[in-house]
Amino acid sequence: MTHDPQGNAESPDLNTSVPHSARVWNYWLGGKDNYPADRAAGDHFIATFPSIVEIARHSRHLLTRVVRHLAQEEGVRQFLDIGTGLPTVNNTHEVAQRVAPDARIVYVDNDPLVLTHARALLTSTPEGRTAYVDADLCDPAEIVRHAAGTLDFGKPIALMLMGILGHIPDEQKPHTIVEQLVQELPSGSYLSIWDGVNLVTGEALDEAQEDYNEGGAIPYHLRSPEEIARFFEGLELLEPGVVSLSRWRPEPNAFGEAVEVDALCGVARKP
Repeated sequence: MTHDPQGNAESPDLNTSVPHSARVWNYWLGGKDNYPADRAAGDHFIATFPSIVEIARHSRHLLTRVVRHLAQEEGVRQFLDIGTGLPTVNNTHEVAQRVAPDARIVYVDNDPLVLTHARALLTSTPEGRTAYVDADLCDPAEIVRHAAGTLDFGKPIALMLMGILGHIPDEQKPHTIVEQLVQELPSGSYLSIWDGVNLVTGEALDEAQEDYNEGGAIPYHLRSPEEIARFFEGLELLEPGVVSLSRWRPEPNAFGEAVEVDALCGVARKP
């Protein structure tokens, strides 16, 4: 794995007494990179909104389906994954390089905890390349500048914003941020997004989210279906459009049709 020069800082002094968003998510996914404060915050959220575990696990299955489809069916060989989170099973580079060993992947995050784990866990095939950029989603120009050291912005790139835009409040103009990133991509590139809504659960989710946001972790802002659909304006949505992440091209399983969950996703092509 190669690293952006900004990623050479020493490992951070971790405060394990305060819940951390990436570690809480890791806990919901069944991972081991978490501490008692993270598990307590995660359990408190689950007590009010049990479906969060289902959403977390559906999100990992979705990422696998999206990356595999883009690499296998659309021929994409470059992925820009912003908001990496803690590495787990079936990371973007693992899925893409199983299909195309020469695939190139750049992960972007500005969390020193994530950077520490990325150094240890993210690797690449000899034919491909995997890099990590320490940058903020709110600075698209910086992301593109450093990602261009690994990715060829003259060829199609899949921009992955999976569960990250909810951390950007409206006053920081998330739609403008996405638009600026998409403008840098060539024709034939793809945008993939999933983020949280409240269509199924109602007050219980609102209460759980409010408690979580006040608990010390990075706040998360639920958006309406219309707001999520706006991220794809000017692009060509792949079927089945903007849908519950459990219903984006679901794969056959023993449990029947996937149920709706409070998160929507979509994948779209840049003309």
